[in-house]
Amino acid sequence: MEMYIAQWLTLIVVFSVAVISPGPDFVMAVRNSIIFSRRAGIWTAIGFALGVLVHVTYTIFGISAIIAQSVLLFNLIKWAGALYLIYFGIKALQSKGMGKKAVEDATSGHLRNNNMSDFQALRSGFLTNCLNPKATLFFLAIFSQIISPETPVLWQIIYGLTCAIMVFIWFALVALILNQGPIRNAFLKATKWIDKTCGALLIALGVKVAISQQS
Repeated sequence: MEMYIAQWLTLIVVFSVAVISPGPDFVMAVRNSIIFSRRAGIWTAIGFALGVLVHVTYTIFGISAIIAQSVLLFNLIKWAGALYLIYFGIKALQSKGMGKKAVEDATSGHLRNNNMSDFQALRSGFLTNCLNPKATLFFLAIFSQIISPETPVLWQIIYGLTCAIMVFIWFALVALILNQGPIRNAFLKATKWIDKTCGALLIALGVKVAISQQS
């Protein structure tokens, strides 16, 4: 039990760093929250969470199948996952954040308070997350570090639900923040440093994983 709790806490730390790093989901959250409404932003967050469940499901089943077939192949994937975390961290360090121009690009040609149904907002979040090819690699990188041949299915489900809940909470908070003028402006300016901080942490985690595997 203690081992699985430790894995779960590791997942929370790694995924927390990843989820707050601005990417395609963040752009869509900004767009729907600013153009339409706070409600649209929250339904978009629900869509993101459902998309995460899709990624988590096929990633976990895929890793389980690989474990069953070849321990060597599984270890190679773990190494690749550690390297991807480092690569993702380097890219985040190079980010310039989501400044004024990025916000204007995301919201250009639209007027605030256009109608957007709950389903449309949910669908936009779901498709944005599901169709992001980088998400596949990232979830494979994360779960290949956490899931082991001994990990019970129940704990794998807990890991997956944890990721979905974390995504929803973060982007629901983003939707609330982006509807508060001064706070919104400060938040958007901070995305550059959020990315750089997340990048440094991801590199450190990737290196730690690689070293621990080598030993």
